[in-house]
Amino acid sequence: MSTRPVPGPSASAASPLVRAIGRWSLTALALNVIIGSGIFGLPDDIARRVGPAAPLAYVIAALGIAVVVACFAEVASRFQGAGGPYLYAREAFGRLAGLETGWFAWLVRITSAAANANLFVAYAAQFFPAATDPLVRALLLLLLIGFLATINVRGVQSGTSLSNAFAIAKLVLIAVFVAAGFYFVGGNIHVGASPAPRSDWLQAILTLMFAYGGFEAALMPMSEARDPRRDAPIALFTALGIAAVVYVLIHLVVMGAIPDLATIDRPEVRERPVAEAARVFLGSTGATLIAIGVMVSAYGNLAGQFIASPRLTFALAEQRDFPAFFARVHPRFRTPHVSILVHAVLVASLAIAGSFIFNAVLSAAARVLTYAVVCAAVPALRRRAPGGAAFHLAGGWIVPVIALLFCAVIAANMDLTHLGVIGAVALAAAINWAAITRRA
Repeated sequence: MSTRPVPGPSASAASPLVRAIGRWSLTALALNVIIGSGIFGLPDDIARRVGPAAPLAYVIAALGIAVVVACFAEVASRFQGAGGPYLYAREAFGRLAGLETGWFAWLVRITSAAANANLFVAYAAQFFPAATDPLVRALLLLLLIGFLATINVRGVQSGTSLSNAFAIAKLVLIAVFVAAGFYFVGGNIHVGASPAPRSDWLQAILTLMFAYGGFEAALMPMSEARDPRRDAPIALFTALGIAAVVYVLIHLVVMGAIPDLATIDRPEVRERPVAEAARVFLGSTGATLIAIGVMVSAYGNLAGQFIASPRLTFALAEQRDFPAFFARVHPRFRTPHVSILVHAVLVASLAIAGSFIFNAVLSAAARVLTYAVVCAAVPALRRRAPGGAAFHLAGGWIVPVIALLFCAVIAANMDLTHLGVIGAVALAAAINWAAITRRA
């Protein structure tokens, strides 16, 4: 198999940054940005739509997003530089497409990070009620985000070590919940057929496909990965597989603990289904465990975002598509410190000004466009460099076409709020492109 990368400056292995991210650190990063906080609130929504067949919806959604992940895996195996989807779109379709994709990817990263920061503070209020006071909330968010910025400026190794620690911690807490759940309420788990109409199935699967999203962030710091072309596909598929198993097991335990999950109308179950399930078989200790689990998961996701997002703006500046200061590298720590600090300021601003739902909606709207462009890049890059991928999908155009169809179905279900956000970001990227083209 050929390992010749796609030609172009962005495919170069040369980088002022340090290649310190190994295969399993890359996998932990992907896992952190996939498993955020959403799964802790999803089981009741999915159960209400498809009833006792809900675990099957998780599997179908995982298979659907796996097609998109497979496209990312092939395209990523062609490159060694930073930028992820922006880099791929730029090489496949040119500077304007790259900028449009870069802006959408940037919006996803900032808003999803802000959403997880909001959720962390919301759950912290269970232990520290004053956390919801506006001034205390703002100070807490600044402290949380400032700590991550400091760690990441001081070296990519310290940033990935923190990400690894959170990935392990969240999996341990989830494993305790699942093991205790199967022990105490496993006999109550009954998966069966669903009379739900096709529209409910579609909505459930689309919701879960967004829950499986975020993996693309792990591809942004590839200029600091030790063997990016070989490790990226392994990290993506491993992280998706673990996330799918975790999601299905969590839902099964919630089904066992709350048999009437599909019809129950208690507010606490609708808002915190996993915590209420833990309360059934572990009492208040279980609910506390899940609250801690949500905080660990949300902050782990935030830690992963601090590795990924600054490398996107670094890549944009490296290719002269953003102001040059975004590409500055710290002389001692060899990290893109300006991009890291800008990311911290933007995330803190959105988190303080917005809410979890506000930021989550913005993230979901921008993500589908990023996915579609990268899926379309598969055949485009195959034509340019037929032997340039270290990982090559079988089946010719079948997988990219199926992935694009999934993206089209998701896009067809967007509302006016999503479309408004997409229009605004597309306009900002076009203005960016016009400005740099005129300057050149």
